[in-house]
Amino acid sequence: MKTYSARRADIERRWLVVDAAARTLGRPATQVAMVLRGKHKPMYTPHMDTGDHVVVINAKKVALTGRKAQDKKYFHHTLYPGGATWTSIVELMAKHPERVVERAIRGMVPRTKLGRAMMRKLKVYGGAEHPHAAQQPETWAPGTK
Repeated sequence: MKTYSARRADIERRWLVVDAAARTLGRPATQVAMVLRGKHKPMYTPHMDTGDHVVVINAKKVALTGRKAQDKKYFHHTLYPGGATWTSIVELMAKHPERVVERAIRGMVPRTKLGRAMMRKLKVYGGAEHPHAAQQPETWAPGTK
């Protein structure tokens, strides 16, 4: 029996909408990363991008567990001496709630060209509205196929 390897012509991409309201940050992030990667499809091929497009809405309503609101900080360095900055998750949620969800998902995809291609299929919005109605996205609850 030969190993199946997907071809570019065989890949069919769907558009899925995930509502992140009142859900813990990590749970939908892991499932969205799996869908972006294509691991939910029987035609999954590790060296190809077989995943679907995912639109995450209500990112500002995502929940944090434990002491993450007090303790979790994001690090950024400008590569200049003294250019290190730390931003708490509360500050980032107040200014740019979509970046919190994007960073959670980005940590779960490969750190290669393939991972960057997967991240381009992710769209995150803080509110309930999104401009992707023309793609006719299906509502998807993480954990289902």
